[in-house]
Amino acid sequence: MRFGSLSIPFMALALAACGGAVEEADSAEAAETGSEAPEEIVVDGPEVRIIAFGDSLFAGYNLAEHEGYPERLQRALRQEGINATVVDAGVSGDTSSGGLERIGFLLDQQPVKPDLFILELGGNDMLRGIQPAATRENFEGMLAELQSRGIPVLLMGMRSPPNYGPEYQQEFDGLYGELAGEYDAELVPFWLESIYQSPELFQSDRIHPTAEGIDRLVADTLDDVQAALPEQG
Repeated sequence: MRFGSLSIPFMALALAACGGAVEEADSAEAAETGSEAPEEIVVDGPEVRIIAFGDSLFAGYNLAEHEGYPERLQRALRQEGINATVVDAGVSGDTSSGGLERIGFLLDQQPVKPDLFILELGGNDMLRGIQPAATRENFEGMLAELQSRGIPVLLMGMRSPPNYGPEYQQEFDGLYGELAGEYDAELVPFWLESIYQSPELFQSDRIHPTAEGIDRLVADTLDDVQAALPEQG
């Protein structure tokens, strides 16, 4: 894993947060790209149900519905012969506290227990200057809820830009790995790793990936998702 200097997107995150000007748009405001959805891939075998729970990075901000990470991940898994259904539970602007508030209700509404829960939050906590200790507490609540229900978790890690200060950066960056160990969750240490040094894979806001960027993220994390899935008996 690379730990070089952070790219333009992450500097934009930090500057926006410091200026207090960032507020992610609701998904209803996102403009679709107009690209046509590909034909659905049908796979035989038992259904593997995955919940992709996160913020606008999962909700597909400013992308067509079929271009979001959950939708592209579902297609990639089916191309691998896995009869996957990936539920898009991304909410633009969501923080870890918002995730904690809605996770129980979301799980109660599922027709069957998910085979895997992908947890992607924390970026908006950082944007709003929320202290990592508070973010950690919210994650602990979510992970404890999932653990109590016997649902495997893949935690998608984020990183803080250096201008938040070394203490904040160390505490924020470290919480994902520490929580994964404490709650026996699988971990992608920094899930934007494959694109954060490629500004062309981000939209003009320098925060949200393009459709091509999403495809890169799916390709980079597909093995992690497959490894996190429980073996089918």
